Amino acid sequence: MEGQEVTIAVIAIIVVVGALLAWLFLQRKRTQELRDKFGDEYDRTVSTHGKRRDAEADLIEREERVKKLDIRPLTAAERDRYAADWKDAKALFVDSPVEAVAKADRLLTDVMNTRGYPMADFEKRHADLTVDHGDVAKHYLAGHEIADRSSDATTEELRRAINHYEALFSEMTSDAAEDTPTRDRDHDGVDDRIEDAPVRPDTDPALTERDKV
Repeated sequence: MEGQEVTIAVIAIIVVVGALLAWLFLQRKRTQELRDKFGDEYDRTVSTHGKRRDAEADLIEREERVKKLDIRPLTAAERDRYAADWKDAKALFVDSPVEAVAKADRLLTDVMNTRGYPMADFEKRHADLTVDHGDVAKHYLAGHEIADRSSDATTEELRRAINHYEALFSEMTSDAAEDTPTRDRDHDGVDDRIEDAPVRPDTDPALTERDKV
């Protein structure tokens, strides 16, 4: 009887150890996947939360939140309009660096909102951005940190803020969808160009066989 109890105990220990090892494996795999996806943002989030478990829970929550968003590329018309606005913001830097940085910051918020990112505070916008645009999200963060103290920032710092913002602006407008021209149609849904096209004599059904000869 004792031998049987020992065997059961050993099996139970093996099962528990196996389950623990599997759990540790999955944890390490999840950690590596999050590191690969978020890059520097992973370490920054761990530093912010203080605990890796809390940081990873935050990153996973971001992924789930962004999955539910209807993110879309800009249309070609929207891209061109924003490109003109961005050019104006950069031109403004010569006369008023502080105002130029503020305008660039507002413009980026508008672009992100148009693409489907929800209107929220900067922290939430930045967090959402890190999910699919981690490489440039750090530029958004660095630029915004300078913009927050723009009244005390040097001209060179403000120039760096514009450069940081430009990296994100380029990313947000690079995959604009090309507008597809639509053909004019009448109320019957018939293509006007087809309807108005001249009929070749040899294809006119009204012609008789004699007329064709």
